[in-house]
Amino acid sequence: MARAQDRPRARPRVVLCLMGPTAAGKTDVALALAERTDIALVSVDSAMVYRHMDIGTAKPDPETLARHPHALVDVREPVDPFSASDFLEGADRAVRDAFDRGRLPVLVGGTMLYFKAFRDGLSELPAADDVTRAELSARAREIGWAALHAELRDVDPAAAARIRPSDPQRIQRALEVFRVTGRPISDWWSTSAGVPAGARLDCDLVSVGVTAPRDMLADRVERRFDAMLERGFVDEVRRLRTMPGLDPGKPAMRAVGYRQVWRHLDGETDFDAMREAALSATRQLVRRQTTWLRGWPGLVPAEGSVADIAGGILRRFAARS
Repeated sequence: MARAQDRPRARPRVVLCLMGPTAAGKTDVALALAERTDIALVSVDSAMVYRHMDIGTAKPDPETLARHPHALVDVREPVDPFSASDFLEGADRAVRDAFDRGRLPVLVGGTMLYFKAFRDGLSELPAADDVTRAELSARAREIGWAALHAELRDVDPAAAARIRPSDPQRIQRALEVFRVTGRPISDWWSTSAGVPAGARLDCDLVSVGVTAPRDMLADRVERRFDAMLERGFVDEVRRLRTMPGLDPGKPAMRAVGYRQVWRHLDGETDFDAMREAALSATRQLVRRQTTWLRGWPGLVPAEGSVADIAGGILRRFAARS
């Protein structure tokens, strides 16, 4: 009789990470996979988590979501925060549920920080402190986030080097941790390493980067935003502005497109300037996402039609069986 250690080890469970820049076609590929095989979709998008933010996030329509549900879509009100820790908790829960049901978990989206949190785990940081956050938000309204980034540079140069001056949420969190604990957040990062996905979930990750040539992406970005405007994006933001407690400092309203339309409705820009500012911000986002992808270990690049990319993914998984 064969000893246990001589038996072949079961093939590890797999999570597919379907990532790529804005307008690359990730959602279309994910939906094509869902039509052809039994998968469980998990959104990796920091804006789609919010209810009532549909047009500007390019969220799948209700009929599509009913047919192919996405975990972590419409799970927060726009006035409420949603952190990388919240994402990781929800994504892990969705992946475990998919494994229990014998389905392939597919994480799809373009929020690369969330993908990194899923892959590597997160450091154990102090809990949020609402009073300190409110104080920092008020100070930011007075002096601006760039000035707060300069303050962060004084108390935690290592964190300031990793956090962009244009990233209010992470600046706020870093200063909050320092004020509450007296320790730089970079110190917490270095002394409380996260647990990688493979160890947390007993799985392998297959990472596929959906992309397209630069000029094609630029054209898609412009056409997609114009389609959002035609569908009533400005009116969507106008309705959001009536929501009690929602202001442009909330993380939801810092999403690309939303903050530019909010400023337009405040009278700071005309329609054409708003459109160009939103397109410029989206192009910058695409560049940052592309930079993340270039450094992503083991990434399988995928270009071509939706059908070709989906077919290639299915063949890859068939070969693993």
